[in-house]
Amino acid sequence: MIDRLSLHNFATSSASQRVRIALYLKGLPFEYVPVNIQRQGTDAFAEYKSKNPQGLVPTLFHGDVRISQSLAILEYLEEIAPAKPLLPSDPGAKARVRSLAMFIVSEIQPLQNLRVFKYLLKEYQKTEDEGMAWRRHWVSIGLDALEKELSSAETGLFCHGNSPTLADCCLVPQVHSSKRWGLDIKRWPTIARIAERCDELEAFQKAAPERQVDFA
Repeated sequence: MIDRLSLHNFATSSASQRVRIALYLKGLPFEYVPVNIQRQGTDAFAEYKSKNPQGLVPTLFHGDVRISQSLAILEYLEEIAPAKPLLPSDPGAKARVRSLAMFIVSEIQPLQNLRVFKYLLKEYQKTEDEGMAWRRHWVSIGLDALEKELSSAETGLFCHGNSPTLADCCLVPQVHSSKRWGLDIKRWPTIARIAERCDELEAFQKAAPERQVDFA
C-alpha cells in the first residue's frame, strides 16, 4: 500500500500535467494542491517557495520524500509503482523513451515558459504578440525535430510501441500548450496522431488543464 501522495501543481503547467497523467495511468490516488505561479508576490506563494526554492511546479510530497522536477517525479513513480510500467523493460527501448521525454522537457518546453515570456516582455520591451511569435518559432523548431525522431519504426500507436510511456506523458502537455500558442499541430502528422490517440484515454482526459479545480 502506497502512502498518500500530494502533488503541488498548477492547472496549465505542462510540467504539472505530465505528472498528473502518470499518476492517473498508474492508478495512484493523490491530493491535488493548487499553486498559482502567476501570483508570486503572495504569502501563499512564499510558503510554497520555502518548500521548493526554485518556486517552480510541480513538487511531489510522499511521506518524508519531497521531489521537484517533473522527470525526477516520473522516475520516482516508476520505482514505487512498477506494476503499471511507463518504461519498457528492454534497455535500448527504455533509453529511447527517456531520450524522447528529455527532448521535450529539456529542448522544447523551457523556451515557452511563463518566466521566459515575462522576461522578454519586461527586459526587451517586446509586445505580447512579439513574445508569442518568439514562442511559436522555437517550439516549431523543436517539433520539427521531434517529428523526425518519431518517424522511427519503433513508434507505434504511441511514442514507443502500442502503450503509453513517459514520452507520451511529456508529449501531450507540449501539444496542448502549442495549441494554446496558436500552432497548428497538423503540421506534424505523427505528433498529432499520437496526441489524438492519447487524448482518447481516461488518464489523459482527467489530467487535462481544463479538468483541474484551479483552471481559469
